[in-house]
Amino acid sequence: MKILHTADWHIGQTFHEYDRTYEHQQFLHWLVTTIEEKQVDVLLISGDVFDLSNPSAASVKMFYSFLKEAIKVKPDLQIIITAGNHDSASRLESPKPLLESSNIHIIGIVERKDDGRIDFEKLVIPMKDNAGNVKAWCMAVPFLRTGDYPLIPDCGNPYTEGVAKFYEDVYQFVSVKKQAGQSIICMGHLHTQHAEKPDVDDLERLIMGGVECISAAAFHADIKYVALGHIHKAQRIGEKDHIRYSGSPIPMSFSELNYKHQVIIFDLDEENISNLESVEVPLSVNLLRVPSTHSKLSEVLNALEQLPLKGATPEQAPYLEVRVLLDGPEPGLRHKIETVLIDKHVRLATIKSRYPDSDNQEKITKLISEDKLHELKPVDVFSKLYQSKFNGPVPETIQQLFNQVTDEVSQTDAE
Repeated sequence: MKILHTADWHIGQTFHEYDRTYEHQQFLHWLVTTIEEKQVDVLLISGDVFDLSNPSAASVKMFYSFLKEAIKVKPDLQIIITAGNHDSASRLESPKPLLESSNIHIIGIVERKDDGRIDFEKLVIPMKDNAGNVKAWCMAVPFLRTGDYPLIPDCGNPYTEGVAKFYEDVYQFVSVKKQAGQSIICMGHLHTQHAEKPDVDDLERLIMGGVECISAAAFHADIKYVALGHIHKAQRIGEKDHIRYSGSPIPMSFSELNYKHQVIIFDLDEENISNLESVEVPLSVNLLRVPSTHSKLSEVLNALEQLPLKGATPEQAPYLEVRVLLDGPEPGLRHKIETVLIDKHVRLATIKSRYPDSDNQEKITKLISEDKLHELKPVDVFSKLYQSKFNGPVPETIQQLFNQVTDEVSQTDAE
């Protein structure tokens, strides 16, 4: 049985206000081809199918068109989908009645029985071979919200201990079903301890203020593979090859400029996994950083002039991050850059400006705290901040404008 693990598609996402429909379509076309060429038997999608809890009709259509095409090229393909924190669990599950007779399983909600106990049966999916024989069991656990996991009395961290207990309970339930020659694999959408995030501008933030990191020990040692979602950088956890994030299939930030996006494919043979490989996802739209390091504005504009002219495929134009080193305020910066780029085959995503000593945030804090903020006049605060950011005194013209604003504010307050 060949299994493909992917996650964090974020269909419907925009990148610095640019629509990403083309990129998602290219990835899904590639995935359909990969399923057919690799003869994948089971597709695992570990959460964040959509970027918004209320996705557009176009996003929903794209997703279900993919499911149709995947089943078309591999009629016996089994697909297991769990909800992530970006998904609406109930909305993702809404077509469930139409899919009950198919090999597509969507798990978004942690259902409970009439007596309030968790219905673990709904979270455990049998994985069958072409002959219909159960070869493995999948613990299909969606993103767990407050109320989904048990409350552990008098514990240090209710979230981490509650989530760990939830996974333990699901494992105990499925282990009773497991027979000789069968395996158990697990899906999850969560933040594990020591997981490496791509960068500070990655769109995923810690959900509960940093207390939600789950230990790899939460997954029972007998689980043969843990297919994780939520962190956008592909990686193994706890130095264990079988506990993995597949990562997002398309870039989520410029920190991923040289990053290889991927899906994970492996074979499940009775109670063992083998041939585990990372399959690189082709990049349909490049990320471009010009220049590679922060440079003077004149040098930046010259570098931008060298970029190629617009092509016939605007949807393939690279996303551009411009890095510029400024000596002081430059009100017309964006206009100057946009003017140079007007006929270039790029899409301006962001401008990253730096100033001399602008990284010294401690210096700014020290300047303000030493004099006690409440004892300083607005002009003093402004002067100190300007000095620390631009490494020079406030120009007379800017000082005059600031004084004019403060005078107007004072007159308004007096009225």
